[in-house]
Amino acid sequence: MIWMTGLPGAGKSTIAKALHEALKARGVRTIILDGDTLRGGLCSDLGFSAADRNENIRRFAHVAALFRQESYVVIVATISPLQAHRDLARGIVGEGFVETFIATPLDICRERDPKGMYAKAMQGKLAQFTGVSDTYEQPGAADVTVDTSQEEVAASVERIAGQLRRQRRTAVA
Repeated sequence: MIWMTGLPGAGKSTIAKALHEALKARGVRTIILDGDTLRGGLCSDLGFSAADRNENIRRFAHVAALFRQESYVVIVATISPLQAHRDLARGIVGEGFVETFIATPLDICRERDPKGMYAKAMQGKLAQFTGVSDTYEQPGAADVTVDTSQEEVAASVERIAGQLRRQRRTAVA
């Protein structure tokens, strides 16, 4: 179970999709739980307050745990800005939780700004935006750390898959 964390625009969704395709090509049952997608449905009733963010992570983790019980390799791509959020998820998911920090620097994320969110947040049009007006706590001891400003997506995918192999969670070749 891969739990990707990082700033908005760090490359979590991009890496999640590439990892998903790589695993599928090897016959591994996998599913992506993407923050943007689930916030639009399962978590559409939640805002960005501390309590809502915590509930968002709790829901993600429970859904991930259900898929893990069915032998899926679950790839979660969500900001999960606080270490307490990631610890909560790890506690719910249990064994096999691979915390993966997408460590792309803030200035690169702001440059990319694929959805124009950083620009809106910096203009004061978007409150509680991680990386501008809300805190992001970098993981102190992630299982895998990748920086999409320093390596290609394929290299990031291979390092994450390597961690899965080491944990013997899947038969990734």
